[in-house]
Amino acid sequence: MKLVAALVGMVACSTTHSEGPEFPNAAKLDVSSTAFAANAEIPSVHTCEGANTAPPLAWSGAPATTKSFAVIVDDPDAPDPAAPKRTWVHWVVVNLPATATTIPVDAAAGKNDFGKTEWGGPCPPIGRHRYFFKVYALDASGLGKPGMTKPELLDAIKNHVVARGELVGTYQKQAKK
Repeated sequence: MKLVAALVGMVACSTTHSEGPEFPNAAKLDVSSTAFAANAEIPSVHTCEGANTAPPLAWSGAPATTKSFAVIVDDPDAPDPAAPKRTWVHWVVVNLPATATTIPVDAAAGKNDFGKTEWGGPCPPIGRHRYFFKVYALDASGLGKPGMTKPELLDAIKNHVVARGELVGTYQKQAKK
């Protein structure tokens, strides 16, 4: 019986840590930020311990067939990186024009796991978490709707991703003095 419970737990954990579809046929986008380097710490100004402003994000290398972009930022280490239970969604951005190479201030947003349609910065309860900034180049426009969730967006774009890129940043809350 313990073995069955352990196997059920393993299956549940593997499905809750999904990063979403890989889109294996998609070209590669280069994604960067002037706020942090790949796999480096996200400055606290972009977190719940600071001004909680979205870090600047830029991308390049979109194919000529690109008609729009979408962005998802999530944390697969919630709530504890040593025992993650779910992927926490921090930002869903939809309907960016094909000419975009950054996220404009007035970008349409979907609903994050804070229940808001805006950037929700890192605020990990324990340990150092990873934050995946994923940019999708799409061969269609108008696929995203303001207020939609990450699963709804992924379902809407699943047959339209022509390129994909990501940037990973990390964050751990500062020790209280």
